[in-house]
Amino acid sequence: MSGSRAARLAVLRDQVAALEAGTRTPSLVQPFGDPRVDDCLPGGGLPLGRWHEIVAEGMETEVGAAAAGFGAMLARPLAATGAVIWVMRRDDLYAPGLESLGFPARKLIQVRVRDEAQALMALEDALGSAGVAAVLGETGDVDLTAGRRLQLACEKHGATGLILRRRPFGGAARKAATGSAAATRWRVSSAASHPPPGEPGLGPPRWSVALERCRGGRPGAWIFEWNEEADHGPHPLRMVPGLAGDELAAAERVRRRA
Repeated sequence: MSGSRAARLAVLRDQVAALEAGTRTPSLVQPFGDPRVDDCLPGGGLPLGRWHEIVAEGMETEVGAAAAGFGAMLARPLAATGAVIWVMRRDDLYAPGLESLGFPARKLIQVRVRDEAQALMALEDALGSAGVAAVLGETGDVDLTAGRRLQLACEKHGATGLILRRRPFGGAARKAATGSAAATRWRVSSAASHPPPGEPGLGPPRWSVALERCRGGRPGAWIFEWNEEADHGPHPLRMVPGLAGDELAAAERVRRRA
C-alpha cells in the first residue's frame, strides 16, 4: 500500500471514530515549511487540534531544556491565535529565554502543579478552555485512558497539546508506551551549534529531532535550528543544510528503536 493511500485511510478512520464518538476532527495543520518534513506528516504539517508527545534522552529527561525549546517553537505560531498555557511540576521555566527565541511571553500562562495526577487534570482543563490555542505540559507518562481524555479536550475548541515527557530528578526512567493516543511522537536532543562563517561565538540553537510515530504519516529524522530570520513568522524552525551524515545517523537510531 502506498504511503499516500495509507495516510488517506488513516484520516478516514479518524473521521469515522470521531463521528462515532460525537466529536469533530480538525482538518488544520501547521506546516514546517520544508517538504522533507511536511511530506512525513498527514495533510502536510503538524496536525492541529490533537495532542503530541515530545520525548528527550539521557539527562534531558530530567532537565527538559531541549524538549521545552522544541515544544515552544512548535507552539510559537499558535500563540498568534490565542493563549498558550504551560503546565509544569517545577518552576524552572525561563520566560525571557523564550522571548529571545521569538516566543511572545505575554501570551504565556504558567500553571504550577504538585503531582502527576494534578498535571493531567490541569492539561485536560486547559485544552478544553475557550481562547486557548496551545497547551504544553510536563508529565512523566500518559496512559491510553488519559490520552483519550486529552484528545476529547482538544476537540472541544481545537486547542493543540504538546506533552513534554519529563520525570522528577532522580526518578526512575520510564519507557515510552507502545500504545498511545498521541497524533505524533517526537524524540528530541540538543545538537551542536555553529556560528555563521567568519563570525565568532555561538550560532542559533539546534535540535536533533526524530519523528518516531505519526498516525497517518511516516517516521523521519532531521537537524533543526532556530530560524532567526523568520522573526515572528509561521516557520520558526529550519533544516540545517549540509548535515546529511547527521540526518542519516539519526534516522538509523529511529530504525533500530523500531
